[in-house]
Amino acid sequence: MTSALEAVRARRSWSKVTDAAPTHDQLLELVAAAGRVADHSSLAPWRLIELRGADRERLGAAIAKAEGDKHPSTKPLRAPLLVAVVASYRKSDKVPRWEQEAVASGVAHMLSLLLDEAGWGVLWRTGHYTRSKPVAKAHGLKKNEELLGWLYVGGKPASARPGHRRPVDASAFVTRMPEGRK
Repeated sequence: MTSALEAVRARRSWSKVTDAAPTHDQLLELVAAAGRVADHSSLAPWRLIELRGADRERLGAAIAKAEGDKHPSTKPLRAPLLVAVVASYRKSDKVPRWEQEAVASGVAHMLSLLLDEAGWGVLWRTGHYTRSKPVAKAHGLKKNEELLGWLYVGGKPASARPGHRRPVDASAFVTRMPEGRK
C-alpha cells in the first residue's frame, strides 16, 4: 500500500487523458474520503457537481457565452468526467468565508490525490469564467455559492507522461516566527 507521502510526491497533473473514467459509485467512494478534510464547526461548505456526456457540451456553451464567443468552448470535452468544485458558504459567526473556501479547496485537492492514487489522470482547471453568470447558471449555483473550478478526470494514457513538477525547496517556505521587538 502506498503511503500518503508517496502518493503526494507522485502526484502530477494530466493535461491529456483517455475516454475512460471512474464510475459514479467509484467517485462517491472517493468523495466520501475526501470530505474528511479539516472543517471548522463541521459546516461542510462545499459540494461537487458531476459532469459527463452532454453536460460538458452545455458547459462549453456557457463558457462561450461568458467569453462572448459564437462557438461553444471545446475545453470541457478534454476529459470524460469533470467534477465542478463549489464553495457553498454557510452562515457562521465562528467560521469566516475565506476559511469555508479553504475547506472546499481542501476537498478538491484531497479528491484529486485520491483519484490519482486510484489510477486516474486529473487536472484542476480554472479560468476567469468560473465566476461568470452564464457558467454559474449552467451549474445551478445558488447565491451563497461560488465555482472554484473543475477536476478534469480520465484514464492515464499508456504512452503519455504526466506534467513534470520541480521539487519544492521547503526551506524557502518554512520560517520561524520573528522575535518580539523590545
